[in-house]
Amino acid sequence: MTTQGEATTAQLLEADRREPNVATFASGVSSASQHAALRASVRQLGALLGEALERHEGAELLTLVEKVRALAREPEDDELRALLEGVDARTAVVLARAFTAYFQLVNVTEQLHRWQELSAVEQTPLAATVGRIGDALEEGTLERDELDDVLARLEYRPVFTAHPTEATRRTVLNLLRRIAVTVDELEDPRRPASDGPRAERRLAELVDMLWQTDELRIVRPEPTDEARTALHTLRFLADQVVPDLLAELDRTLEGIGVTLPTSARPLRFGAWAGGDRDGNPNVTPAVTLEVIGMQHDAGLAELVEKLDHMLHELSSSTRFIEVTDAMRESLERDAAALPVTYAAVRRLNAEEPYRLKLSFIRVRLLRTRDRLNHGTAHEPGRDYASFDELLADLVLIRDSMIAGGDRLTADGAILRLVRSVVATGTGLATLDIREHSAKHHAALGELYDRIGELPTPYAELDVPERIALLSKEMAARRPLTGVAVHGAPDVGEAATASLSLLGAIGRALDTYGPEAIETYIVSMTHDVDDLFAVVVLAREAGLVTFGTETTEATARIGFAPLFETVAELEAAGPLLEALLSDPSYRRIVAARGDVQEIMLGYSDSSKDAGIAASQWQIHRAQRALRDIARAHGVVLRLFHGRGGSVGRGGGPTGEAILSQPYGSLDGPIKITEQGEVISDKYTLPGLARFNLEVALAAVLEASVLHRRSLLPKDVLDGWNGTMDLVAGRGQDAYRSLVRDPSLVPFFVSATPVDELGKMNIGSRPSKRPGGEGGLDDLRAIPWVFGWTQSRIILPGWFGVGSGLAAAREDGREKTLREMYGSWAFFRTFLSNVQMTLAKSDLDIAAGYVRALVPDDVSGLFDTIREEHARTVEEVLRVTGQKELLESAPVLRRTLDLRDSYLAPLHALQTSLLARSRAVPDDVEPDPEVQRALLLTINGIAAGLRNTG
Repeated sequence: MTTQGEATTAQLLEADRREPNVATFASGVSSASQHAALRASVRQLGALLGEALERHEGAELLTLVEKVRALAREPEDDELRALLEGVDARTAVVLARAFTAYFQLVNVTEQLHRWQELSAVEQTPLAATVGRIGDALEEGTLERDELDDVLARLEYRPVFTAHPTEATRRTVLNLLRRIAVTVDELEDPRRPASDGPRAERRLAELVDMLWQTDELRIVRPEPTDEARTALHTLRFLADQVVPDLLAELDRTLEGIGVTLPTSARPLRFGAWAGGDRDGNPNVTPAVTLEVIGMQHDAGLAELVEKLDHMLHELSSSTRFIEVTDAMRESLERDAAALPVTYAAVRRLNAEEPYRLKLSFIRVRLLRTRDRLNHGTAHEPGRDYASFDELLADLVLIRDSMIAGGDRLTADGAILRLVRSVVATGTGLATLDIREHSAKHHAALGELYDRIGELPTPYAELDVPERIALLSKEMAARRPLTGVAVHGAPDVGEAATASLSLLGAIGRALDTYGPEAIETYIVSMTHDVDDLFAVVVLAREAGLVTFGTETTEATARIGFAPLFETVAELEAAGPLLEALLSDPSYRRIVAARGDVQEIMLGYSDSSKDAGIAASQWQIHRAQRALRDIARAHGVVLRLFHGRGGSVGRGGGPTGEAILSQPYGSLDGPIKITEQGEVISDKYTLPGLARFNLEVALAAVLEASVLHRRSLLPKDVLDGWNGTMDLVAGRGQDAYRSLVRDPSLVPFFVSATPVDELGKMNIGSRPSKRPGGEGGLDDLRAIPWVFGWTQSRIILPGWFGVGSGLAAAREDGREKTLREMYGSWAFFRTFLSNVQMTLAKSDLDIAAGYVRALVPDDVSGLFDTIREEHARTVEEVLRVTGQKELLESAPVLRRTLDLRDSYLAPLHALQTSLLARSRAVPDDVEPDPEVQRALLLTINGIAAGLRNTG
């Protein structure tokens, strides 16, 4: 029996064993043929960039650029140092611009060739996943009812956020997209030979225009500017990506006999720009309402464009088809409500019912857009009061087609339109609201102290007393304050601010519908009182009613705790248990369809305890949350707040989804898309489609096929114990470093973190207000960005080597290798760490330390070097390699190519930092030096890509 059990375990481990595709973790090409094509494209664009530089700046500067690049291959080259110290500020600007433009061209060309490589695969990600689901149905390991149940709540929602990691302007991104399209034309073997000269000239024009375009924003963007950037991407996806992607999902599911209902939303989008208030004083209730208005104006404009295209296509005539009575009656109502429209279209389209119907829908959408923009009243039948009305009209067309025997068009063009509309809604994305927990307690303190019924001021209550008070308040029926006193003199500033925000949410829901805002996220959630507080305030604003044991509650929005630190993650399970055990709060969850959202923060937990402890504690928290949600009959919707860099939870989205604990993904999931990740994944339509498809396929597979683990408990316990040791020792090493008194001065001097705050790349301040300038005051994003600029990239690996070494020395080396081979979580974790190590370069970092770091703190670099060497050694032991990226030689060559152009930027940045910091505080810095410095920050961010 034991032998059989061991054999079964071995088979299960072998079934899960696979080597990671390292190129996936670097977002690069992996085949020799594509690498050769990429090199050819880069040479062509590099030559065009050189010609543009010579035209605008002269041959001498082009020669200087090439000389700097050649000398920079040796970081300690004295000739290079002397050369850079001698260039004037304007020349430094040109040098920085030249290398930055090169990386911008390389990035977009690599995106193009990555897509060409991915598009050549025989089976799409969705087809592969649905194939495995079909096999499970045939084998009897999956019941069709269970599949249908999961598909009914399947939802992948990327949430586009505005954070200071995207250093490239939208203007530049648009130019780069046009350059990629032109390169693709030139490489197309079907292109007529006569088109070559035209395309080549066009490419030269675009590269020249790139040189003429300012990479730096003139002013810091406002939240509305960030919202426009997100809308630009969302409209692009809605137009060029979403329809075909969802058609592919329908096609693959049809192959296993599954049809999604028209109301299904396997893909939708979220947004944070204009709703994320935590630490950003620029996001006011008025800004939030303005952004939601912008979203719906853009969304309705996109829907009208879709209708315009469909009007040209649906020419079915009643001479040849039959329509349903419901369709005829609908057209009669439309004609009565919109007589001017009917008079305009009936002469040409009287016998084309679907064109008539689409014409009426189009006019109603235009009138809806006009009503929302001008704040006029809804006119039944003449505009749309809700999204459901629009969807009903579109489904009516499809139902009529099916009844008339035209299943091909009904499941083709019309279904694609329906799926797209359901995915994007009328506002393209649903906005989340985020606010700090302390704001709500301050507001309640003013309200309770105004009433005067507590024996002590609210602020002096301890946590158990606050929990008891607020739980009792939720069960009560009285208001703490009436509508009449909102903004009254005796209501303080904090209460006014919170009630104004909640009132704005109510107005948004009244005006735009329930999908305008869905979730209120509470950052720095330490205990249930932090959720209870905002729920009580929401009651005051009329957004929730608690109901009773015999009456249902109502909740116009949901509430989600954000767990950010390791301590908060450790307490996540007990906190959810306490939340769902409170009768009043449980009724609120029931009113939201028995869905409880939880947000998991990767950035602050990593900054708090190091990447190993952060990743492991997030994994453990998900297990606890999964079990508690199941016990309470609640669907758990996890919201992963990931950044672009590994140190902030970044890495391939599909791999990350599949590495979640079994059963923690039960249909819906939200994942942030931040900074340069958005431009890297979504600039080109083909690559955007692939990235969304990979993620959607992973959500489908994890929700359907990863519902329970088949491995024996003793294997899982061994893995858990090993990971406990890795994370614990890694945390010890990391905290020993960050608690060293020399760490902050070392970090500030060895990186351009202070200079980063001067870049106009985000509306949110890089430091928390009111701090003393220490590590705790610095936000996680500049913490990662700064280390990346100097090529230490410490948040993505520090402590991992100590953790792995401790596990190995404890006799667990075989277990570590087993985990790497057969545990998706550990394999993904280590692959991300390996990629970060490959991108780090401590020889370049040493140049920063020598030139910029005071002698009394520079010794810390020895500690960093030791842990780096230890981490490389231990990662190679576990992965069975002799050198990093041994299994991906093509990728190594690509990274080496980037390094040859990154080295001069690092050398120039070091020189400029030294020059800038040598200026006395009472002397105005040279603006050209500052500009050149910011351009090097831009260029290095472009060269390394996943920087924040």
